[in-house]
Amino acid sequence: MVSVTLSQFRNQQSDYIAAAQREPIEISSRGAGRRAVVVSPEFYDRALQALEDQTDVRAAADARKEPQSPFEDSMEKIGL
Repeated sequence: MVSVTLSQFRNQQSDYIAAAQREPIEISSRGAGRRAVVVSPEFYDRALQALEDQTDVRAAADARKEPQSPFEDSMEKIGL
């Protein structure tokens, strides 16, 4: 990952945005440390999808832990 200061990013913004299409660009500032990371839209979309997938896996695991009832009992509860 390329790391640049906020001043460097401001001075060469278009260059760093172009570079972010290939790899994340970390932006830092003196005293505050890391402030932001610029990534490509594709990287961002993949990261969001991975988080959503992880949430789905956890929800499925939690659902498997719940007690199950026979189909007939469920139908009876809703009046069918």
